[in-house]
Amino acid sequence: MIDLKKQTIEKKIPTWLTILMATACGIIVANLYYAQPLVGIISSSVGLSANTSGLIVTLTQIGYVVGLLFIVPLGDIFENRKLIVSSLLITAVALVITAMTKQIFLFLFALFVIGLGSVAAQVLVPFASYLSSDSSRGRVVGNVMSGLLLGIMLSRPLSSLVADFFGWHAIFILSAIAIMVLAIVLSKVLPRRKPSTDTHYIALLKSMWYLLRTTPILRRRAAYHAGVFASFSLFWTTVPQLLTSQSFHFSQKEVALFALVGVAGAVAAPITGRIADRGVTKLATGIALLTVVISLLLPIIIHTNSPIGIAILVISSLLLDAGVSANLVLSQRALFSLSPEVRNRLNGLFMAMFFFGGAIGSAIGGWAYSMGGWSTALWIGIIPSILSLLYFATEKNNAK
Repeated sequence: MIDLKKQTIEKKIPTWLTILMATACGIIVANLYYAQPLVGIISSSVGLSANTSGLIVTLTQIGYVVGLLFIVPLGDIFENRKLIVSSLLITAVALVITAMTKQIFLFLFALFVIGLGSVAAQVLVPFASYLSSDSSRGRVVGNVMSGLLLGIMLSRPLSSLVADFFGWHAIFILSAIAIMVLAIVLSKVLPRRKPSTDTHYIALLKSMWYLLRTTPILRRRAAYHAGVFASFSLFWTTVPQLLTSQSFHFSQKEVALFALVGVAGAVAAPITGRIADRGVTKLATGIALLTVVISLLLPIIIHTNSPIGIAILVISSLLLDAGVSANLVLSQRALFSLSPEVRNRLNGLFMAMFFFGGAIGSAIGGWAYSMGGWSTALWIGIIPSILSLLYFATEKNNAK
């Protein structure tokens, strides 16, 4: 087992541990997105209407937001390994309930708990930053985040394929098994980290409001990413419905292949981490935000049911995932350069605010698509990203 004290002094995280933490983040966060391409078939199975189908994704994201605000900050006062393993065990139980229950309210509550427990990934990311030096922090965070982003992007094609062969329930059972195995592995190999602070939990929560008021970079970075993540969530909640509609007649296998294209966007994470270490965060942020806006403009401008339309959607999804991935790594690199004593709280606040944007995007996406179709959903979905880009234009030259 690794001695965290010694590791902190050496400030060099072993390659195998970086890979393990990246893999763990991917496996955990995938739980938030398994249902995204299956919204249509799950809502029909459990009895949800088209107007409320967005709840299937939204409730998990809301649970994640609650966990980010009330569980992730515990990483600044509780032993981190126990916190991570406990969260994973809760997640595994909720996954089993989701797959087995036939009661709609219990099903929706289990989705909420899946999001709540999946915040273990956001205790792992700051954990990696503690083990790295200032000069390599962007690279390490970028590598770990690439695993998290791969989990997000692979979750969609994986759930589509599993649902096609075994039904939608199977993906939740398989995930429960994977989470249980992961909990056992992490309990054995993760280094212990007991924060030295003796702050009480209530005081810890109160301090988060103070951090929000006194940390401009937190507010700015959260606003940037809330906008692009709202667009991201809306796009990936509605595009599977478009592809399986009469416009394209995609099967779940074909939807899975389409979603697989977005995996290439995760390449942006480690590359962006290295760019951030070189001190060009502002330029890279502008490019990332602009990329997201362009990704949503393309299918608005070129909307056709022909193979050209599919090609445009592929390009759009690739640019969208790359832009969102890059902006996320840039934001976390900037926040993790601040005080180590409050890193979990900063990360919790940041993630909570932008995931709230994502939850709104998912909820509005289902409603917009059912009311006005794909074009309406796109026009609504591009607005948050444009607002993020406009807000970025007000950033001063000396801002991080």
